[in-house]
Amino acid sequence: MSNRAVISTPDAPAAIGPYSQAVKAGNTVWLSGQIPLVPETMEIVEGGIVEQAHQVFTNLAAVAAAAGGDLNNAVKLNISLTDLGDFNQVNEIMTGFLSQPYPARACVQVAALPRGVAIEVEAILVL
Repeated sequence: MSNRAVISTPDAPAAIGPYSQAVKAGNTVWLSGQIPLVPETMEIVEGGIVEQAHQVFTNLAAVAAAAGGDLNNAVKLNISLTDLGDFNQVNEIMTGFLSQPYPARACVQVAALPRGVAIEVEAILVL
């Protein structure tokens, strides 16, 4: 695909597997799932779900910026939580990073996430 570009930034964690931080094709950008890694140290942010969610959305915002947009360009978010009891707190954090109208979204509970974190979020942007 000639209009495909890999998006990468040091302002978000490096991939911990065989994937790119994001891939842009045309005016659509697919952001890989982000977990609450601190980019500079590649360690999990200290704290609970509030701190983890904040770090995840900070990481996603950095990748979105590297792609030439921001999280308000999101048309779809997929959120994975290890505890759906964290749903309301994640919603609060999310509203600090996005403005209305909000993107479409799915939120599911999963058995486990990489490195034992509580949250992972992926996004699709249209620029």
